[in-house]
Amino acid sequence: MAEPKKVGLIVGREWSFPPAFIEEVNRRDAGVVAEYVKLGGTRANEPCPYAVIIDRISHEIPYYRTYLKNAVLQGTYVINNPFWWSADDKFFGTSLAAKLGVAVPRTVALPMHDYPEGVVSESLRNLEYPLNWEAIVEYVGLPAILKDVWGGGWKHVYVVHSLEELIDRYNQTGTLAMMLQEFIDWDHFVRCICIGQEEIMPIKYDPRERRYHVDHDHLSPELGQRVIQDARTLNRALGYDMNSIEFAIRDGVPYAIDFTNPAPDMDVNSITPHYFEWAVKTMADLAIDRALNPPPQRDEMRWARFL
Repeated sequence: MAEPKKVGLIVGREWSFPPAFIEEVNRRDAGVVAEYVKLGGTRANEPCPYAVIIDRISHEIPYYRTYLKNAVLQGTYVINNPFWWSADDKFFGTSLAAKLGVAVPRTVALPMHDYPEGVVSESLRNLEYPLNWEAIVEYVGLPAILKDVWGGGWKHVYVVHSLEELIDRYNQTGTLAMMLQEFIDWDHFVRCICIGQEEIMPIKYDPRERRYHVDHDHLSPELGQRVIQDARTLNRALGYDMNSIEFAIRDGVPYAIDFTNPAPDMDVNSITPHYFEWAVKTMADLAIDRALNPPPQRDEMRWARFL
């Protein structure tokens, strides 16, 4: 009898999704077992025992990212691909979305306010100073959203209502790379949980309350179809197998305002038991399929042709 394929889970401070996912995979008896990954130092070119690893925390723990890149080299399928998503930022994503025909807010990337110790003025000769704040605000409009290009989890996100408030907030951002984005005065807000690039669950969400609502008829058929198609377009282009995408809908147009979230919220206390059950089962479906029928993730890398 063949040994079962192993699915490994790397997690942070979440307590509901990980055990529910492991239990769901293991109870199916599909020739795949799930467990927490345990690491204690990784040798160069070390074989990886997992057919699939689901990564929920390497954006905060650099050692995990290092381990996961070696795992891809060994043929493991990693969700999400550490080579792809670590190269993405919110500004590039906005530009890419616009290229793909997905509606996005007007956006400007800003030079950093401060620089690490050792960076001298000669290294900044390509930057215009002072910034033409009036032209930037004229393009983006007010109010606007000032946020970290590499951020997530609502960290370093500010609504600014005037030029003075914008400059004051910007002056406090230190070495973060920030961008200024048009504030979409939405009449409806949707957060999509996305699994496997194709499975999209558009959920009614209130960012003011930071709360999900169980409502199965909150989108018209036409608008719902566009939201799902735009979400699929973004996931396919970014290569994300696990993501959340936010759409601020204004006058019937869904604007993609946040869509590079490789460790989306899957906690039962926030996404509600209804959507939690869907997320656990759908992620288990994906993990089992990737373990038994792995697509050639490693072959997508330029260096793979030399192996």
